[in-house]
Amino acid sequence: MKVLVIGANGQIGKHLVSFIQENDKLEARAMIRDEKQAPYFKELGAEIAVVDLEDEIEAIAKAADGVDAIVFTAGSGPNTGKDKTLMIDLDAAVKTMEAAKEAKVKRYIMISSFDTTREAIQSAPESFAPYVVAKHYADEWLKSTNLDYTIIHPGLLTNDSGKNKVELATTVARGEVPREDIARVIVESLINDSTIGKEFQVVGGSTPVEEAVKSV
Repeated sequence: MKVLVIGANGQIGKHLVSFIQENDKLEARAMIRDEKQAPYFKELGAEIAVVDLEDEIEAIAKAADGVDAIVFTAGSGPNTGKDKTLMIDLDAAVKTMEAAKEAKVKRYIMISSFDTTREAIQSAPESFAPYVVAKHYADEWLKSTNLDYTIIHPGLLTNDSGKNKVELATTVARGEVPREDIARVIVESLINDSTIGKEFQVVGGSTPVEEAVKSV
């Protein structure tokens, strides 16, 4: 299975491309914004597609040509304004879904926010609410498509070393989770069709990732 990783140069994305390249069932195509970011991925033996998420749908569809799955790990980041949150976390996300349709790619995995419900929007701090709103509507758009989607809602992301153990269910108590372990969850979701049409929250826990994903 060839996987287009959107947001490959992000912290989850880098772990993900590395894990994909280590898996004999998968191979990665890293979608990056700048050719200067390419050496890391070339060293892993991954294919490269240089596309800016603010480009047209057709450019993203071209990057997706010939792949079997798309993973959206991109995000505007905590230090950008509402404009970038809207352009990346909502508009760009939707454009990648439309690009998937154009490229005839059915499998799509979205890395969302921990809680994107209406209640979460109402209770979010003012500075964080636009991000939750963007993620909410991106998730809703994805669920309205005919894509074989999985939506992963990670807890508070850390750069701690992964433990390959998580707590994973439709709803779990808030907690932290290493980005490395979210990348592992994505890999297991790609190779387990039982995750299609599902969404779940993930935090650090005591269940091996492979077992947790299979229980979905």
